[in-house]
Amino acid sequence: MRLFLRFYNRFFHPEKAFAEKLRPLLGFTPSRLSIFKLAFSHKSNPSDKAYAIQNNERLEFLGDAVLGTIVAEYLFKKYPNGNEGFLTKMRSKIVKRSTLNQIGDQMGLDVLLQEYSSTRLSRSMLGNAVEALVGAVYIEKGYDGTTAFVVKKILRNYVNVQKLESYDDNYKSQLLEWCQKNGQTVSYKLVARYKFEKRDRFKVAVLVDNNKVATADDFNKKSAEQTASEKALYHLGILKKGDKKDKSENGIGKRKKFRGDYATT
Repeated sequence: MRLFLRFYNRFFHPEKAFAEKLRPLLGFTPSRLSIFKLAFSHKSNPSDKAYAIQNNERLEFLGDAVLGTIVAEYLFKKYPNGNEGFLTKMRSKIVKRSTLNQIGDQMGLDVLLQEYSSTRLSRSMLGNAVEALVGAVYIEKGYDGTTAFVVKKILRNYVNVQKLESYDDNYKSQLLEWCQKNGQTVSYKLVARYKFEKRDRFKVAVLVDNNKVATADDFNKKSAEQTASEKALYHLGILKKGDKKDKSENGIGKRKKFRGDYATT
């Protein structure tokens, strides 16, 4: 009977099952499981006042700050001769939303989000979950423990910094450079702002010489501008379809199929 109870508690008790899922992800078994559950509870869950702050937004805030610092320190040590501009660009490539979305996808965080969030998942929630998870680890393990987690479990597993060095996905910058060379102007216009799954979503248009060339929607205005710029580059023939490289060439790895119904962003 004791053996049965031990087996049951290990594999069927909700708390134990959650801990078992976290162990390979984190490299340790956390003692404060409630914090880690919170990391996967999205703000678009039920919005009554009692629940309003019980989501991963605060952990995202903390994780964003901690992750940025750890990545900065990692790059500072890895590139002793790198100047400030290079280090800043590299950090931006790693901690930007689209990169974190891909990392969250590779880590399989959608499984945990589906379990603890009642809303339909979007890919942007994966990046938020990465930040919230880092925030939870920081509360559990402090700075040194979080540094070990980020370096060993995230950077070494999912980020190829050598490939990232030469990867240019700043489409706004590419479009601006082309326009300047060709004596044209580029500007961005917010076409619409609307609610989707209880969150603000932005529709942005990119204009070249005041002519609308492309539009894009995203939960983040800057991300929408980047996507619209990418579309414009293809529309104008600056980039060709054959130029579109596999996502693995950005140093993050191929996106696997998302395990759930989600809104692409």
